[in-house]
Amino acid sequence: MSGAKETVSWIKLHSVYLPLTNPISDAKVLTGRQKPMTEIAILFCEVETSEGQRGLGFSYSKRAGGPGQFAHAKEIAPALLGEDPNDIAKAWDKLAWAGASVGRSGLAVQAIGAFEVALWDLKAKRAGLSLAKLLGAHRDSVRCYNTSGGFLHTPLEEVLANTTRSREKGIGGIKLKVGQPDWALDLKRVSAVRKHLGDAFPLMVDANQQWDRPTAQRMGRIFEQFNLIWIEEPLDCYDAAGHAALAAQLDTPIATGEMLTSVAEHWDFIRQNGADFLMPDAPRVGGITPFLKVAALAEFAGLTIAPHFSMELHIHLAAAMQREPWVEHFEWLEPLFNERLELKDGRMIVPTRPGLGVSMSEQAIAWSRETAEFGRRA
Repeated sequence: MSGAKETVSWIKLHSVYLPLTNPISDAKVLTGRQKPMTEIAILFCEVETSEGQRGLGFSYSKRAGGPGQFAHAKEIAPALLGEDPNDIAKAWDKLAWAGASVGRSGLAVQAIGAFEVALWDLKAKRAGLSLAKLLGAHRDSVRCYNTSGGFLHTPLEEVLANTTRSREKGIGGIKLKVGQPDWALDLKRVSAVRKHLGDAFPLMVDANQQWDRPTAQRMGRIFEQFNLIWIEEPLDCYDAAGHAALAAQLDTPIATGEMLTSVAEHWDFIRQNGADFLMPDAPRVGGITPFLKVAALAEFAGLTIAPHFSMELHIHLAAAMQREPWVEHFEWLEPLFNERLELKDGRMIVPTRPGLGVSMSEQAIAWSRETAEFGRRA
């Protein structure tokens, strides 16, 4: 190794589109606000240092935003060249200011997330540690629940079969989508799944922001009978006061946060007591550094963290939380990676491989629509 300071010398971006086997519908589709989801745009970032060390990060966008995310990443990527890869918070700030005219939330920081996660992956690999161990793990496994088997496009009989398969695979909880225009259909599905699972098995529901305040209050009271772990996103994702009112009135805990894209937005919910379970999404808030800020604020406020989506990343972050979290199991991203996460006794096992413990598959590379390179390989 030379005596020169190690710097980021090469970056490669991949715009990958992951096709979904079936069009996915939640309440946003049934209320006419969105179309069924047929693919997920993944922004992969590879970084390499002047000493040949490499890291891999990713972010994502559903239904829309993939081309914009990739375009913004291309614009700001040169700002990372020549930076010390260890100074991740400094690098985050530099990338944020490189694109500051479009703000420090939303698509702008979601693009930063791919770079930032790659730097954390690199740092953990250089230390010979998993990301969880680098951050300081509290546990070697995390309780997990499945969402992908309970979408609204799925017939009830198939939902019941999916819950059985999930339990057999070692998943510890089931989440159902609700929020249909006809609330009686929601009641029928939740009642059937609760009966199928038994009274004690962890069950959650997710309305995907489709209720107004009176409906959310009414449905929350109806759902009290099912002993739910939480009701997720009963209201618009920015209605902190409304969520706080529900959290105060209902016995069932309230969960929200997946759509928030900054530490400031999460703080608004925390300070107003707008959630019992906070659900930050590391790619959406701009990576691991801002995620840890959100998690620290939540811990201080006595909230439980339940990260949204991206289990390949969030398993490590959840392992580092002091209060026992939940991780969401979505098998959708599995074709993008060569490795698989292990499930056992209702829990997801934290990988011990260095870094995130994942590598891009040949299939992911084949699904790439665009790539862009910056700098030089070591």
